[in-house]
Amino acid sequence: MDVSPASSRTRYTLPARLRVKRAGLFQEAFGQGRKQVGRYLILWSRSGDDAAKRLGVVASRKVGNSVARSRAKRRLRELYRLNQHRISGREDVILVARHSILNAKPDALRQDFETVFSRAGRWEPQPPPEAEPQSTSSSTEFDS
Repeated sequence: MDVSPASSRTRYTLPARLRVKRAGLFQEAFGQGRKQVGRYLILWSRSGDDAAKRLGVVASRKVGNSVARSRAKRRLRELYRLNQHRISGREDVILVARHSILNAKPDALRQDFETVFSRAGRWEPQPPPEAEPQSTSSSTEFDS
């Protein structure tokens, strides 16, 4: 059994400094009124002097029981974590789960996530894959 120190393990969670936790910050985001509605989620943006591209996730009782709400929040956090390098701006992001997220297929959820962020002007398109560099010499190692 391989027991490695905790410092050498890869962390797949968002660090605490990248999460919105205080209720007042959530209320500020809702009060600023900048939102984009998707099929599975709602995106609220919060700007301010202390905004630092943090994430807050909300799932109300309309989503379901506590197990369903936790699952919905985990799905949203993971989508954000995997795509945070493509999200532009310094604004904090609040994602609100909708009831339909529970039955969403992963590809449909990812597409809705991209669409909502694109409509908000926060999505950076992925650069096209670079082609293999062409060899400038006409001879190859197989030539004799």
